Amino acid sequence: MISLTGKDPARLSVDALVVATAERNGAPQLLGADWLPEQLRAALSSDARALGITGATGEVRRVPATGLSARVLVLTGTGTAAPDAEALRRAAGAATRELAGVGSVALALPADDVARVAAVAEGALLGAYTFTRYRGTATAASAASPVAEIQVVTGLAKDKAAAAALDRAQVLAAAVHAARDLVNMPPNELYPAALADAARTAGREVKGVKVTVLDEKALAAGGFGGILGVGQGSVRPPRLVKVTYAPSRARGHVALVGKGITFDSGGLSIKTAEGMVGMKSDMAGAAAVLHTVLAAARLGLPVAVTGWLAVAENMPSGTAQRPSDVLTMRGGTTVEVLNTDAEGRLVMADALVAAVEEKPDVVLDIATLTGAQVVALGDRVSAVMGSDEVRGEVVAAADRSGEPFWPMPLPVELRAGLKSQVADLSNIGERFGGMLTAGIFLREFVGSTPWAHLDVAGPAFNSREPHGYTPLGGTGAGIRTLLALIEARAGR
Repeated sequence: MISLTGKDPARLSVDALVVATAERNGAPQLLGADWLPEQLRAALSSDARALGITGATGEVRRVPATGLSARVLVLTGTGTAAPDAEALRRAAGAATRELAGVGSVALALPADDVARVAAVAEGALLGAYTFTRYRGTATAASAASPVAEIQVVTGLAKDKAAAAALDRAQVLAAAVHAARDLVNMPPNELYPAALADAARTAGREVKGVKVTVLDEKALAAGGFGGILGVGQGSVRPPRLVKVTYAPSRARGHVALVGKGITFDSGGLSIKTAEGMVGMKSDMAGAAAVLHTVLAAARLGLPVAVTGWLAVAENMPSGTAQRPSDVLTMRGGTTVEVLNTDAEGRLVMADALVAAVEEKPDVVLDIATLTGAQVVALGDRVSAVMGSDEVRGEVVAAADRSGEPFWPMPLPVELRAGLKSQVADLSNIGERFGGMLTAGIFLREFVGSTPWAHLDVAGPAFNSREPHGYTPLGGTGAGIRTLLALIEARAGR
């Protein structure tokens, strides 16, 4: 539960009261905390070094709440004395993440306008997440529950725009949390049919959303050779899930396509044992698409949004596709499979064709598509490729939402690497520039439709350390950007 309050933060009876700190000339600086008792402020200043307080980004420190009604005072670092929205989002998220197990928290961070109120609320909610579904009684007790009650201290507590921003933050955080849950589920329980069922269940809870599922027979009848080819090695057959939100008098139509490989072994071009760890996350794009559509519907945005989840399990077996197999994709393009571990682009190609057939204004696809993305940009920055105008639109939406996306090119010369001796295309090209080649492959299936491809291979799953509002495991990467883009189109 989250709310706004205009009360004096010094008199809030909460378990933890959070204020912001910044780095300045080698010493910490309190931000917007003049209301703190003078004696406490003096003590924090004189004892900062001993308490380990620097104001650095991501730093969270607890100190006695002397003279306050709160039980403990928490200092969360922004890194700068002039934090932008994303710095506030991360500081709020770091605080609520570190405060897991605490019942009530008030955040007295700089929130003097609607954008800052939104950022603090979003960060706090995004940070208040844990995944304990598969823990037994003994280990579940050691995994603290998320903060139960959050108050954002602001002078805009009764402002309608601030209230609307708070409502949006709750919808957004719920979407991100739901996507994280799906990504964190084990592949023995989240297989293609199970993901399709999860989409059906989620869709029934949101007014105006329709979910349609194509099983393996319908896929064969529809000519979806890519999805079928990737899924034929598994005993658990593939699915194509269509999630439709079509409000009356819609101001346009956005199509979203998500990669939904519920587990990627590499197929016969098998990965190493180490390389398979974390491959349950290869359906993060599909999770993002599903919950972006549902969030757009919950917000009542006046834009039609259609989501396509291309779902399969890539496994080796006697029935698996082989290197040198030729697949006929939806629409008739033939593809020679030279590496079965380049499977994501095959399922995405089928779904892209289906999406384009409905003549949307724009198509956006999102996928944990290539290891080359991680090599190029690391595990916190996503890549975007595609039509110049749409690529720029994605970057602008990402900037507004606080998700780091970097625009990448689609060099003409790399197209030659996808030539096949026997088919229209091969599914891999040269090793170098692999992320870009994958984007070029996908471009073959969108025709003249405005399009962008979002590669979130690294940012979609955090296997290192939690940071800011980002937990270990599934992150929900891309949802904030996609939703911001749809909202911008709604306002045109």
